[in-house]
Amino acid sequence: MNVRAFALSAALAAAASLAPWAAVAANDATSTADERPPSGNFTLGEIKKVDASQGKLTIKHGPIENLGMPAMTMVFRADASVMAGLQAGDQVKFKADKVDGAIRILELQK
Repeated sequence: MNVRAFALSAALAAAASLAPWAAVAANDATSTADERPPSGNFTLGEIKKVDASQGKLTIKHGPIENLGMPAMTMVFRADASVMAGLQAGDQVKFKADKVDGAIRILELQK
């Protein structure tokens, strides 16, 4: 096999092996976290602070699988109905996802 034919064969093989990744990248580029349904799993956490006037909850939580987020303490957006009756120290389980560019609590249980 001559050098030109070998180089062409190698280039075609490399391009063919990358084709599935290019399709995945194209899908990732056109989809957003806002379109993903929330994970079916709840995340366990502890309420650290309730700021009802700002619509924010500070929660020390375990990993949030659907967001690829490790355990940490962070602030989440939440509706008043979700925050009703919560206070620092409450143990909760919740579902969160990215909505309109912010991570929001979608469902919460004490």
